[in-house]
Amino acid sequence: MSTYDKKYDIIVVGAGHAGCEAALAAARMGHPALLITMNLDHIAAMSCNPAIGGLAKGHLVKEIDALGGEMAKNTDQTGIQFRRLNTRKGLAVQGSRSQNDMDLYRKRMKSVIENQPNLDIRQAMVDRLLVKNGRAYGVETHIHEKFLSETVILTTGTFLRGLIHIGLDHFQAGRMGDPPSVRLSRQLEKIGFEIGRLKTGTTPRLNGRTIDYQGLTAQYGDKDPRPFSFSTAELPLPQVPCYITYTNEKSHEAIRKGLDRSPLFSGIIKGTGARYCPSIEDKIVRFADRDRHQIFLEPQGLDTIEVYPNGLATSLPVDIQINMVRSIPGLEKAEILRPGYGIEYDYINPLQIKPSQETKLIKGLYHAGQINGTSGYEEAAAQGLMAGINAVLKIRGEDPLILKRSQAYIGVLIDDLVTKGTTEPYRMFTSRAEHRLLLREDNADFRLRDIGYRLGLVSESDYRQFCKKRENVKNLMKRLNDTKVRPESGINDHLKNIGASPVTQTTSMSQLLKRSEIFFDDLRSLDQGLVDIDPRVSLEIETRIKYEGYIERQEREVEKLSRMEDLGLPEGIDYRAIHGLTTEVREKLSKVRPVNLGQASRISGITPAAIMALQIHLKRGSIIKTRDLEEKGAANGI
Repeated sequence: MSTYDKKYDIIVVGAGHAGCEAALAAARMGHPALLITMNLDHIAAMSCNPAIGGLAKGHLVKEIDALGGEMAKNTDQTGIQFRRLNTRKGLAVQGSRSQNDMDLYRKRMKSVIENQPNLDIRQAMVDRLLVKNGRAYGVETHIHEKFLSETVILTTGTFLRGLIHIGLDHFQAGRMGDPPSVRLSRQLEKIGFEIGRLKTGTTPRLNGRTIDYQGLTAQYGDKDPRPFSFSTAELPLPQVPCYITYTNEKSHEAIRKGLDRSPLFSGIIKGTGARYCPSIEDKIVRFADRDRHQIFLEPQGLDTIEVYPNGLATSLPVDIQINMVRSIPGLEKAEILRPGYGIEYDYINPLQIKPSQETKLIKGLYHAGQINGTSGYEEAAAQGLMAGINAVLKIRGEDPLILKRSQAYIGVLIDDLVTKGTTEPYRMFTSRAEHRLLLREDNADFRLRDIGYRLGLVSESDYRQFCKKRENVKNLMKRLNDTKVRPESGINDHLKNIGASPVTQTTSMSQLLKRSEIFFDDLRSLDQGLVDIDPRVSLEIETRIKYEGYIERQEREVEKLSRMEDLGLPEGIDYRAIHGLTTEVREKLSKVRPVNLGQASRISGITPAAIMALQIHLKRGSIIKTRDLEEKGAANGI
């Protein structure tokens, strides 16, 4: 057994999307970090679909970028199609999504990792944590190497006791082609972590040369694609289309014939699958009245023939997969290059981590990504970034960074996990954010850029660019408020031409923009000084003005709720000693250990009466503390 002679501040186990963000954050904040992965060629591998973002997930990517993370930049540099989703609905629920070249995405992130100062990488399998007196101080690999550190971040993905299913065949693997992590999972269970089983799956990969695209509907990206990163000036890669096809009754019959050999329906798979991303066999059973299901044929890259049929996730036997695929229009002669499969894996109850993502059982140990019960690259990356930040802050002896629900989707994600837990793969939705009008994709930099810069994660040039944008927004808002439009014939003729009612009295440009039928582009012809305004600035202004009343209402709600969030609960509080709490409430509060009254109020089953009892207890404790301080002061002659 050997101990590596270099000691690190942070060791990150796993180099998926969570691990990459965690390791980069720690290193960029100036702390030596080690990233350990089973295969250096699989850093940031897109194990499932070749896409980043989507509804609510796009918000997470923008927030990661605003804080100084890497996912958005990597997405922009490797994206081959960009689309805005939900564009017919309000800005709060619109989202960005990209198709990415899977190989380029992996290679670029690996290059970023390799060239990051303060960051070392090592190929190895971690078999156990090194723990002493309830504190993590390093890891040991399968070949008995020891690496020492101040903190450890576990980002294990689907590798903890991973079990792949294809029909009635199953075998241990972390994902297809990679071994599982068995000993680490057993150690975590022995330590006392509550371990459950979840299930996810992926689609068969098809040979694009054997697909007949004639007659299929092409889906192109946006004509003027928007980058994910606030720092990206130009998207470098050519943009390509996806294609849409559908299952049919013949497909459904082929699937039904294989259900007796489905591990999902024969009871072999025990883990809980994603409710919002079911396998195709699950769809056929649950939605028996549907005569077809949409399939998106997504290219996996510019230089590969592999195609990802999004919507066909399955763990059916290979012969059934072939029959199913070839029953679909355009895929009659399609060849499967890699079969689809389901995978079960261990996760740890996220009620056992703090809002900082440090575990409650082991000090200095952090969990991020699918180990916390989430699904998706974006959810994992967001947790990884926050775990990396908070591991550094702990080493420095500083308070952790806890983003509020009113501040970021990242705050909603982590608060949901540590307050409510999860028994199925957690996926982010806009509906989970009660203050979503304040948490738009386009204003993520206004919400979080200052924090990222203060942490040292946002570069000086990126921050100056943001400050310039913020100043431009401020100046443009003033200009629109100060510029008046009079009820003159030329003005009213222009308004008539764009389908707007005339003005009958002197009106500011900002008041005009409040009208639902008028947009910022309509104002450019009224004021030549608006012609060259940066579209990102004009979008921010237009949103603020059009939604002003709604935004102010949500801000008042947030202010009211913040009083409760600011009432912190002592870490060692004994809930058994608080009068007025039921046994059930005491048990739940003792398990979650909420950090403040706001978090306590969001725990399932915590009643308003219980919150009132906590408030009385806190107030009584404050009075006693104040009285003690006064008595001490008097005794000292103060």
